Amino acid sequence: MSSGAGAAFIGTGTAVARVGEDARAADLLAVDRLHTYYGKSHILHGVSLSVGRGEVVGLLGRNGVGKSTTLKAIAGIVHPSAGEVRFEGRPITGLPPHRVARLGIGYVPEDRRIFPLLTVLENLRVGLDRRGVAKAKKALLLDKIYAYFPVLAERRHQAGGTLSGGEQQMLAIARAMMLEPKIILLDEPTEGLMPRMVSQIREIIEALRGEGVAVLLVEQNVPLTLEASRRIYFIEKGEVRHHALGSQLHVGDAVIHQYLGV
Repeated sequence: MSSGAGAAFIGTGTAVARVGEDARAADLLAVDRLHTYYGKSHILHGVSLSVGRGEVVGLLGRNGVGKSTTLKAIAGIVHPSAGEVRFEGRPITGLPPHRVARLGIGYVPEDRRIFPLLTVLENLRVGLDRRGVAKAKKALLLDKIYAYFPVLAERRHQAGGTLSGGEQQMLAIARAMMLEPKIILLDEPTEGLMPRMVSQIREIIEALRGEGVAVLLVEQNVPLTLEASRRIYFIEKGEVRHHALGSQLHVGDAVIHQYLGV
């Protein structure tokens, strides 16, 4: 976790800047004044945030404040009513999920969405098969994934639905990694997992960062988020209200209590 220059500050979702000096030029992903609705319910109220190349960024807040909706809007699952999402400087707002994924944005939803009747191997290959990736390339990617997740190699012929919760989470992350994304959107990856599995998820996030893959992390596990993230955004009632370097925050800080109640 970097301790780069910059100070924590309060901001609104309509004008949240980067912390530090490596601002717009380094942005891989930029979300600008995003608004979304579910029916008549206004969910996101001008959310703005950014993620640099190879950077881990946390998005914290209480349940129901718009964290998952932010990820879904980036991934193309929810269509914003206003605002813009840019990836590598290119506007991608409103693109369908399959086109967003092909640009290099991996998405791991809170409920994992693995195919329970397919084997682990079939789950991993499904995206590549649809894109016509060469057999040799698939083999190289599988070798890399199995090095990250030895348990998936052991269970590669086992149906995904028979895996434990932690193993299913690993499969969901591994499936996203198979598409060689430049950024992965992780929604509550440690929810319901045992401490040993939580530690493994933390190691995976660190390994991704080490390979230059950015991560936008939505997570209720505050210690993990603070440890893993270079920067943290706090969202409340559909707006980003606070932004700080992860190295400047601790579990007992007033800002943690204000926005999370812990």
